Amino acid sequence: MSTPKLMPLAVALFALGVAAIVALFVAGEPGLPAWVFAAGWLLAPAGLALGVLSAVRSSRPRR
Repeated sequence: MSTPKLMPLAVALFALGVAAIVALFVAGEPGLPAWVFAAGWLLAPAGLALGVLSAVRSSRPRR
């Protein structure tokens, strides 16, 4: 996968993770299913890491 294709994926993953975290705070803990907790804990950091990786790869000069 090339770098320009990675950044939109990273943004989407991060946005889904942040939306899950916001849902946790808005709805409160007891009423939400387990996948919302998993999405909040996994998608936001994964999207952030993928975004950083994409930015680093795009800033390097081509050989």
